[in-house]
Amino acid sequence: MNAKEMIMKRNTIAQTFAIAAVTALGLGIAPTAKAGDKGCTNASLKATFSHIGTRFITAPSTKAGPLAGVGTDTFDRNGGITSTGRLSVNGNIVPVTATGTYKVNPDCTGTYTIPGVTTLFFVIDDGGNEVKAVCIDPGVVITHIFRRQFPEGDQ
Repeated sequence: MNAKEMIMKRNTIAQTFAIAAVTALGLGIAPTAKAGDKGCTNASLKATFSHIGTRFITAPSTKAGPLAGVGTDTFDRNGGITSTGRLSVNGNIVPVTATGTYKVNPDCTGTYTIPGVTTLFFVIDDGGNEVKAVCIDPGVVITHIFRRQFPEGDQ
């Protein structure tokens, strides 16, 4: 094979890879673009949800240790949350009442914030009957599951 044939072969291979990459990118973006807007808004969460969370605090060391909690969270459909429940912090029971905010994105993800306490990233699931969340605060490993208390009639 001479040098000219070698260059042509390399160009053909490069073009084939480029076409394959563009096709893969196009196929990957198409479902994402369609999936990006599922029509969710703050109004998608209008109800009281039972809530369970388990976590492990890693820092600061004075607060490090296991934590579990259960309670209710009421989403007002306008971005406001009222939360009440009980926590077990290293085996010590602590009552909790708090208010905060939430923001739902069109793709049914969002954030839940209780100022000075926690911020969660969440995904709405099961037609709005369930919310799965992870804490995005530094030094905290926590997962939450929120389940609509009364799926029928509270919307």
